[in-house]
Formats: sequence, C-alpha cells, structure tokens
Amino acid sequence: MKAEFIDLFAGIGGLRLGFEQGFKQEKISAECVLTSEIKRSAITVLEKNFSHKRLIGDIVGYPIDQFPRNFDFLIAGFPCQPFSSGGKRHGFADTRGTLFFEIERILEAKRPYGFLLENVEGLVKHDLQNKRDEIGQTLATILAKLQALGYFVTWKVLDASDFGLPQSRRRIFIVGTKDTKVSLEGFDVKRVVLKKFLEKGQPTLESEFVKLLLDHFEIEDLHGKAIKDKRGGDDNIHSWDLELKGPVSAVQAELLNRLLKERRKKHWAEQIGIPWMDGMPLTTDQIRTFFDIPNLQSVLDDLTTKGYLRFEHPKNLIVEETELGKRTHRVPASSLRRGYNIVSGKLSFEINKILDPNDIAPTLVATDMERLAVPDGYGLRRMTVREGLNLFGFPDEFKMPVSRSDAFDLLGNTVAINVVRGVSQRLAFAFNRYQKKLIESAKAVPFS
Repeated sequence: MKAEFIDLFAGIGGLRLGFEQGFKQEKISAECVLTSEIKRSAITVLEKNFSHKRLIGDIVGYPIDQFPRNFDFLIAGFPCQPFSSGGKRHGFADTRGTLFFEIERILEAKRPYGFLLENVEGLVKHDLQNKRDEIGQTLATILAKLQALGYFVTWKVLDASDFGLPQSRRRIFIVGTKDTKVSLEGFDVKRVVLKKFLEKGQPTLESEFVKLLLDHFEIEDLHGKAIKDKRGGDDNIHSWDLELKGPVSAVQAELLNRLLKERRKKHWAEQIGIPWMDGMPLTTDQIRTFFDIPNLQSVLDDLTTKGYLRFEHPKNLIVEETELGKRTHRVPASSLRRGYNIVSGKLSFEINKILDPNDIAPTLVATDMERLAVPDGYGLRRMTVREGLNLFGFPDEFKMPVSRSDAFDLLGNTVAINVVRGVSQRLAFAFNRYQKKLIESAKAVPFS
C-alpha cells in the first residue's frame, strides 16, 4: 500500500522523515509528491538528503491546477503569524492574509484523506479572550476552519522528551482525517538523557570567559548551569560570581543578589507609576528600604562604573493597534526618576547554558544554540552540528551541507522526528483501515 503526501513549509525535511518512518511502521510506503520551501539554506539541505518529484518555492498563491492530481495527506509545520481581525466583536473569523489560509485553500480544493500540522505551543493560547478559556481565538479559528472542510480534527501539545529524545520541546500537533478522529493520547513514554547523544573528545574552548568559569567552578559543578544576570536561583551563575567586569566585594555581591529579586516585585511599579514589568530600576532610596548600609551610594556608583548595574529611567508600556493586531513595547519614561537595574541578559555572554549530560537539554532555539556549552573531559566546548541533529532524532546519514550558523538556525526551527513518527503511525493506522473499507465496498458492488 502507498500513501502520497505533500510537504509544505518543509524546512529541512523533519516532518517528512517522521511521517515516512511512521507509515513504514504500519507497512505503508509514504511518497512525497511535492515539497515547498523558500529558505535557500533549507533548500540546500533538502536537495542533499531527499529525492524530489517536485520541489517548489513559495506556496502562497501557487495555482491549484499545478498540484499533483491526487494525494492522500498534507503535512506542514506552518509559521504562526497573527490573523487579521475584523474587529473585536467578530474575532479572528477570517484567515485570509495568513499562511494557514494556504493550507485551508489546498485542503478545500484537493480534499486529501488527511493532514498533519505542527506549530509552537504558544499557538494554543494565542489571542486568548478569557483566562479560563482552554484555547485562544487563533487556534479556535484554525480548528473551526478544518472542521468546516469536513475533517475529524484532533490536537495535542506533545513533548519530545517523552519520545526518546533528551530535549524539552513542546509543540502542538493538529491532525485530521475524513472518516475518524485520530487519538493523540496514550503514547508510550520513553525518556533518555543527553550523554548517549553527545560526542566525546572534541576540541574545547580556550577563551578568557571559559577560563574564568573553570577557575571558579569544577567542571561537574557547571553541569546544568545557566549564565545570566537577570534571574536568580541556584542554577544560575551571574557575571559578579565570576567577577567578569571587575572585583566584587561580598557586600556588593549581596546587594546585587537582593536587587535581582527585589526589582521584580509588583509593588514597586505602583510606587513608581508604571505598569509592572519584570525587572524595574529602583532608586537609591528604594534600595535602602531593603539594603541599608552607610556607603550605599558609593557601592551603587562603583557597580555602575564597572558595568554590573545600569542607571536608567523606568519604562512605560505602549500599546499600539496595527493591522496584525495589538503590538506592545516599552519606552523610557524620562519624566520619572532614574534608578539602578541589572544589566546583562542571557544573550550577553559567550555561553548562556552548560548542558548536563545526565539530564535533558532545554528547548533548542536558533538564537541560543550557538551559546550552549557541552562538558567534554575537563573542558567546555560548543555543541556540534551532529549533536544538534541527534537531539532532534535525525538519522546518522543525514547531511547538513551549510555553514555552522545556518545549520543551527535551521535546527532551531525544525521538528522532533520521534514525535512526528509517533503521530504519523496513528494516521497510518487510520489510513490503512480506510483503504481496506474502500476495497471491501468495491468488492460488495455487484456487476450489472
């Protein structure tokens, strides 16, 4: 038995691989009859790893009569852009102008047996109208449109760490078929840790930053640590812990740790006269209420000069109405008194997270992957591209003939293949049963 499918917004082919593997487990040959992708680096990877009956660029407006005449499934990891709104009373009732509309357009015209869609977990609550609602208006619109096309639709957020991959990666999967609801419940949970997916003996980093880390901590004590100044907790290392910007006394370190937590308390926003934000600048007088020492001002001045603190105005929340919905941003409130705030976020350092070989990785995203460090022997090193592929379930023979930065950019936006395989096997089972019913129906029709 064979199932033909089209792969939209294909990326590097993660959905395709998982889909083919899931159908193979049900002894069905899955054949991709059209692939669509616009990113040049992704196309390079697709051309290296797959044979293509038809590989096209932009799917937007692609003529329906140019699609394969018949295919059984549409799969897509579609980008989640905001839906155009016809006003608050109407909600997100129209999908025109969005990339989901292209999926809807093709499903309506071609009527394949089923589909598999994947997106970020944030889609579930996007444009939430009431806090008690299970889903937001965007997902509600998507589900309603798919059901209006006559499909039995199921959705669920699934985590790659439950499917034999050492990465916390939660994504929503939406599936549908013509004749039955496909359950996305009750998958066998399989959990693994990083160390069996990591390479050994790779070149380690010799930078001043890494030397500082290893001077202050044993390699085992760095496992699982994040390096960022804007959060506290035992799992975070701060720039002042390393004295990265200059010497820090015990009193200064205590002040920084207290300010780190205190500036997030909501009562300060009320006192300052701004909407609460996660980390507000506090004046010397405000700091003195929880850290009163005789030379407080000189301590604050010294930390500001060294770059551990920034002396800045509080920021007001600005809300703008745009064609794509509400847009919010912060602007300095120059009429309000300046205060002291922590400077560095997680992207301020050469490394922002050190993986723990005995645990799982955080969600791998394009902006972070180059700043992850892997313990290797007595040193730290960058994650290799091969390790990145391993953490998404790509087979050993899969090639990435692009630059390292392009490889991580592509990986940070791909799918966990093991999860797709599990979901696809459920679809394959439904398709197999559907085909058998068609055969039985055909046999039951008497010849005239």
